[in-house]
Order: sequence, then C-alpha cells, then structure tokens
Amino acid sequence: MRKTLLLLAVLSTAGAFLSGCAYTDKVENKFGRGMANTYDIVRAGEFRRGMEQTALFDGPDAGYTTGFFRGINRTVCRTGIGVYEVVTAPIPPFHPVFTKQFAPGPVYPDNYTPGMLADSMFSTDSILGFGGGDVLPFVPGQRFKIFETH
Repeated sequence: MRKTLLLLAVLSTAGAFLSGCAYTDKVENKFGRGMANTYDIVRAGEFRRGMEQTALFDGPDAGYTTGFFRGINRTVCRTGIGVYEVVTAPIPPFHPVFTKQFAPGPVYPDNYTPGMLADSMFSTDSILGFGGGDVLPFVPGQRFKIFETH
C-alpha cells in the first residue's frame, strides 16, 4: 500500500510538471497581463484616460464631474479583471477577458505615454555610466525625462 501511494504521488507530480510545460508561455502572459491590470489602481491610467476622453467628447465640465466617476469606475473594473486573471492564471482560457469593454493591455491618456525608465537595466550606453528615459513614469502627471531623444 505504501509503495502504491508513493508511486502514485511520484507519477502525479511528474505528470503535473510535464503537462504544465505546454502552457507555460500562456500562463506567463495571463499572469503578467493580470499583474499589469491589478497595478492600474496605483498607476491610475484608466482614471486619467476616463477623465481625458470625457472632457474631449462631452466638454470640460463633464470631464471634471462625469469623467471623474467614470475614471474611478473603470479603474475598479480593470483592477478586478487583473485580480481575476492573476488568480486564474494556470486555468484556461488564457485569452484576455472583457475585451469589448477594456483593452487587453494597460491604457494611458492619449496626450502622454511613458517610455522606459532612466535606469542602467534599460540603458544601451551603460559603458558611459548614464542613460536617458523617464524618471518616474508610474507617477500620474509626471513628465520629466532625461536626455529626451524622441
């Protein structure tokens, strides 16, 4: 009986590891997309975009009132979608959910899309000891760049 349980445990563990390799890239994509969507409550991309789009299409007064609440609503929804995707990352389906209402990736206002961080990890001229890019792209409204080249 002991040998049978041990053999069953070893076979099920090996089966879990071997069958999981087929979906590794899909699980990673779903988990990463979920983390990006969950982080939207901190990044406030959906909030800023909601206010901006409402102000553009409905006028500035609506942007400050209706846009504010539309941005909060969409931020909470995107964060919920992100939590759902993180929790269900190893479980199919692996495609983005609610794509008719929300874009699969993170959104930004049309007037500003952040670039790479000003960090040696992303810098191509690391031999010189300095590089360029955004300083704090995750801070809402931040526009400071070092060595802006584009």
